Amino acid sequence: MDFEITSDKRNELLSRREVQFTLKYDGATPSRMQIIGKLCALLNIKEHQITLDTLHSRFGKTEITGSARIYDSEESRNKIERPHLAARGMPKPKEEGAA
Repeated sequence: MDFEITSDKRNELLSRREVQFTLKYDGATPSRMQIIGKLCALLNIKEHQITLDTLHSRFGKTEITGSARIYDSEESRNKIERPHLAARGMPKPKEEGAA
């Protein structure tokens, strides 16, 4: 995966950074978890501070354009983001006793 940050703006009012990026990949389309992991490693942040907003891919191309919001803390993210967007792309908790 090859990341390129195309835009990085600071939104002081909401205590976050708004990042737009382009991702080029080989093989299968990466999952949201893989994209979040790569962004966290690239920007040196924790997974619970980021929310992927949009991901767009075109048919026949191995390229994704997207945007993400990176908060200063997990508390500010939980206060501002809608719950279904904050939970999207995060690993689901494992159920006990499931076979």
